[in-house]
Amino acid sequence: MADTSTQSIQVHAPLDRVAAVICDFPAYPQWADAMKEVEVIEEYEDGYASQVRYVIDAGVMNDEYTLQYEYAEDLSRVEWHLVAPSKTQKSQRGSYDLADNGDGTTTVTYTLEVELAIGMLGMFRRKAEKMIMDTALKQLKRRVESLAGA
Repeated sequence: MADTSTQSIQVHAPLDRVAAVICDFPAYPQWADAMKEVEVIEEYEDGYASQVRYVIDAGVMNDEYTLQYEYAEDLSRVEWHLVAPSKTQKSQRGSYDLADNGDGTTTVTYTLEVELAIGMLGMFRRKAEKMIMDTALKQLKRRVESLAGA
């Protein structure tokens, strides 16, 4: 059974800059520690990625999987789902919801639902989810803000 987790963070950059970093999948290995290889394998006519293949190494968990993406027209929402089961995941659904705070900052809300292919006690799974989401949001914030300052 899949559980859904949600976390938010405020990024000191406008929504379009945050969305640009989220949508720049080939750059993920430069700033997302667990991402070892990221490849856009299909694109929509507008140039945005429709399918992206990931190879991750998160220490205790290694995996390779492909996600299908969809985007809100204004890029205030980017959502995805797992194309086919992987070594460690039966399913994955997620989204980034971006809210312009009107002061040059953006609130990013990350929602993730994963059904693992391997058994894990609920307490450990929730702790792992929190750590994964917390790390992902902090690394996204650091990347966006470092590019905004450059």
